[in-house]
Amino acid sequence: MQFDYDIIVVGAGHAGCEAAAASANLGSRVLLITMNMGTIAQMSCNPAMGGVAKGQIVREIDALGGYSGIISDKSAIQFRMLNLSKGPAMWSPRTQNDRILFSIFWREFLEKTPLLDFWQDTVCGLITEKNRIVGVKTSLGISFKSKAVILTNGTFLNGVIHIGEKQFGGGRIAEKESFGITEQLRELGFKSGRMKTGTPPRIDGRSLDFSKMEEQKGDENPQKFSFLQEIKPLAKQRSCFITYTNPTVHEILKTGFEKSPMYSGRIKGTGPRYCPSIEDKINRFSERERHQLFIEPEGWNTVEIYVNGFSTSLPEEVQMKALNNVPGFENAKMFRPGYAIEYDYFPPTQLKNTLETKLIENLFFAGQINGTTGYEEAAGQGLVAGINAHLKTKEKDCFVLKRDQAYIGVLIDDLITKGTEEPYRMFTSRAEFRILLRQDNADLRLTELSYKLGLAKEERMNNVFEKTKQTKSIINYFKKESISPEEINPLLVEKNTPKINKKTKIFSILSRPQLNIQHFISMQKIRFELEKYNQESIIQAEINMKYEGYIEKEKEVALKMQRLDELKISKAIEYNQIESLSSEAKEKLIKIKPETLGQASRISGISPSDISVLMVYIGR
Repeated sequence: MQFDYDIIVVGAGHAGCEAAAASANLGSRVLLITMNMGTIAQMSCNPAMGGVAKGQIVREIDALGGYSGIISDKSAIQFRMLNLSKGPAMWSPRTQNDRILFSIFWREFLEKTPLLDFWQDTVCGLITEKNRIVGVKTSLGISFKSKAVILTNGTFLNGVIHIGEKQFGGGRIAEKESFGITEQLRELGFKSGRMKTGTPPRIDGRSLDFSKMEEQKGDENPQKFSFLQEIKPLAKQRSCFITYTNPTVHEILKTGFEKSPMYSGRIKGTGPRYCPSIEDKINRFSERERHQLFIEPEGWNTVEIYVNGFSTSLPEEVQMKALNNVPGFENAKMFRPGYAIEYDYFPPTQLKNTLETKLIENLFFAGQINGTTGYEEAAGQGLVAGINAHLKTKEKDCFVLKRDQAYIGVLIDDLITKGTEEPYRMFTSRAEFRILLRQDNADLRLTELSYKLGLAKEERMNNVFEKTKQTKSIINYFKKESISPEEINPLLVEKNTPKINKKTKIFSILSRPQLNIQHFISMQKIRFELEKYNQESIIQAEINMKYEGYIEKEKEVALKMQRLDELKISKAIEYNQIESLSSEAKEKLIKIKPETLGQASRISGISPSDISVLMVYIGR
């Protein structure tokens, strides 16, 4: 039995799986320790991947050579591209997944990774020497040595589950909590806090009347997350359904408020603002007579249903009585009630931009331990932590994604610079360069970076070269070729946009908001030209042509911001000695210890005048 590794990953959730896979695929000897080998990459909450901004993260993970996109595609039961009525910066892929298949595929991929070992046990302590991590201790009394450790503990650190007035220890339902790590990290000087999250009840689909609900089908021509050509889109799909609460449901739920752990004060942790419980919705939005519920199947071959939008920790009898008054749920039977879970996290301002901790060398945090919520945010952090743990142990330069390179870069920069006091969830509005950070161009943005590291394989790089070549060729054709009034005016009249009176470049006409590239396919010569190219390249070319001006402006702004990020701040700088800095600036700068002037400028409470003072000081 081996006891010595390059990297140990603690926890096999979404962050842990991506971290273990990345570091092992890069060439490190990795041990993945999990409390239960049967719940690797468990979808603890809803059986879905992606969504607004989250879908962009999954595509970024795939472009970097991670597994979340591939496994989401392989286990998908439905695909939808959200926000198609808005601009391409908002388009967000989402899959409904088979919960069991998702976990099975993750385990299968990990077991096929040559340098990756597994150990089923609970990590109860860390082994450190002179502010450096050197291994972990488990509940079986075994010590494993390593050069680096990545903690991805999810909701298990001192986890407490709440259902009405009942409370008991657990990392998630039917799984025990983890003790020891929080206490030791506090002794080492880390600050911790408490957060909470919740999940809805699971229902027997055989007891529901779907005829009383709105059917929500998948896309007619489904796409996929992975950029790999061998991964195919769904050939068949399962439908989801929509129903609504009503005043009767709300009144029933209110009868349980006095027994709610949230309202009674038993839960001290902060919950997710953008994914509130049903009792939160009723309380905060009392003027609304109904709330939307998404009825989501848990897989291909199961009757289990996830009631998205009905997250709750009310007593189980109140949950059931309220649900029975929802249209279609009159005879519903429950598999298990919804519950809230409270757990420890560590404010992420205690991390470097590599996700290595500032206090203990070679110790990395990823996922909900950093105060985030969501599979996708966790997986993105896990990938970056896995890459950087490998690079650090091999004494190579670190891997950092900037805010204009990836949503993952925005996520990590927000966490380490601003911190979070509530579960952090990614939104497109958090990214100031979202026109650059689209889901369709994640491969063009990131694959080459990963390929140079040795993570993304040559097949991916070849796909990027081909896509780039095809995109340029399509754009050149549209800019070079003209079209006559006779050919195009009937379409322009139909789309209620002005006619042309002389031959005009196709590129110029495509820029009109009423038109898209599909409108030109009815014209024979254009159709023959586009038939040479794949659909991804056509979409890429269209976006680049229609939004050319916006894209160039955003690149200019990103370049200006980049200059600030290139100005390094010495670790030895004494902020208290800089008299012209405001008191708040001194306090925040000492706490965060930004590595660049750009990072300093993004800290809450740091004013432009403080940055000017710092710039002068650094110049000296």
